Amino acid sequence: MKLEGTFTVDRPRDEVWQVLNDAEVLRDAIPGCTALEPTDDGYEATVQLKVGPVKAKFSGTVTIKEATAPDLLVLAGEGNGGVAGFAKGEARVVLLDAPGGTEVAYEAEVSIGGKLAQLGSRLIASTSRKLADHFFTRLNEIMSGEQQREAS
Repeated sequence: MKLEGTFTVDRPRDEVWQVLNDAEVLRDAIPGCTALEPTDDGYEATVQLKVGPVKAKFSGTVTIKEATAPDLLVLAGEGNGGVAGFAKGEARVVLLDAPGGTEVAYEAEVSIGGKLAQLGSRLIASTSRKLADHFFTRLNEIMSGEQQREAS
């Protein structure tokens, strides 16, 4: 399944880059994230999600495959949710200068298995889009809040 989208943040690219590489901010922005610990090459994460009737706790890893500050971040991840199944994928995030801030463009390719795969592609695709939208909306809120605090 492929996910893609863009959003604009009214912050300079280097600040957006810093936020995208801050484990505490990511933990707050990732839907259902209960733990996110930095490792030598990425993060170990625990996320609790509900997809349709399936509720699962996923444990997994995110590896930073490529990082070119402040332009490009390529991540690969995989998680296991026990009987609920597994998910794995890769995401590419590109930061571009935009009028008044930074445009963040992302593309992700995700595959799932187990009970989750049995739910149907429409439900999975819809839930995945909602989770991605929630993540980027929350990230934007966090960055906007930091700007407001700095201005006060």
